[in-house]
Amino acid sequence: MILETERLLLKPARTEDAAFIFELLNSPKWKQFIGDRKVNSIDDAEEYIKNRMLPQFERLGYGNYIVIRKSDNAKVGSCGLYDREGLKGIDIGFAFLPAYERKGYAFEAANKILYAGKIHFGIKKLSAITTQTNFSSQKLLEKLGFEFIKITRIPNDEKELMYYELLD
Repeated sequence: MILETERLLLKPARTEDAAFIFELLNSPKWKQFIGDRKVNSIDDAEEYIKNRMLPQFERLGYGNYIVIRKSDNAKVGSCGLYDREGLKGIDIGFAFLPAYERKGYAFEAANKILYAGKIHFGIKKLSAITTQTNFSSQKLLEKLGFEFIKITRIPNDEKELMYYELLD
């Protein structure tokens, strides 16, 4: 399913997006706030898509979407709904290339993903996690209607994370 906003298209990630995923996963803020996924080549990115992104789409019908700006078809970021181990409910996540930050794209894409999650996919409980130092993500989550609940950890990650839930 392709989602659309006024300025953006959100398309499910495919192996053809490997070059973009390679760039995004190696951007400074991805590595700082999300972590090093050891995606060191476009081939690694293709495997990451095959092994980490596509299985959830096949299992649940939703997952990681590539955010594309309509005006020039530029791939600007990713936004999606994730079934993460160790979290209650489905988690929203987003990341954008540095050149496309602070333009309202993350809010626009995340708002559409939340709507699709509730209306199209029937998701009842939506959550989010972010690091304690990622103030822009915290601000965006609050703008989207999420409320901070507690500090938590997810399996295989040493970082303490801020856990949010979407209020109805």
